[in-house]
Amino acid sequence: MEIARAQERDMAGINRLLCQVLTVHHNGRPDLFKGNVKKYTDGELLEILRDDGKPVFVARDEEGNVLGYAFCIFRRHPDDNILTDIKTLYIDDLCVDEASRGQKIGRRLYEYVLDFARREDCYNVTLNVWECNPGAKRFYEKCGLVPQKTGMETILR
Repeated sequence: MEIARAQERDMAGINRLLCQVLTVHHNGRPDLFKGNVKKYTDGELLEILRDDGKPVFVARDEEGNVLGYAFCIFRRHPDDNILTDIKTLYIDDLCVDEASRGQKIGRRLYEYVLDFARREDCYNVTLNVWECNPGAKRFYEKCGLVPQKTGMETILR
């Protein structure tokens, strides 16, 4: 298995995994997440893959099949009144193919992202995890992540 920056040839595999993530979120929170839709058009995905400010990494098997991905975004807060201007690498989405889970692919992807963030002189790596996805929450806790903040809600209808 190799982990590298995603390329155009990875789009079909990435789209397949994006659908898996959407299904988990839709099943957990159908009030927030639509079902049977695509997160990005092919044009939007291609634009993301070409954006150095939004690096995407994929884990590929020996045949080049996408086993997992990590969508990342560099974040800063220059000239903010209260936040320091640290360089953060935010993991917007991390997914391992359902058929490949339990093989430490997610852990290797996460560690690859950490190494990348260190090389890019980031202060930290952050992400959000939905409460309706307890498996992901357990995975991130096993990787050593701790809560930075908690989002809360009251549903009014």
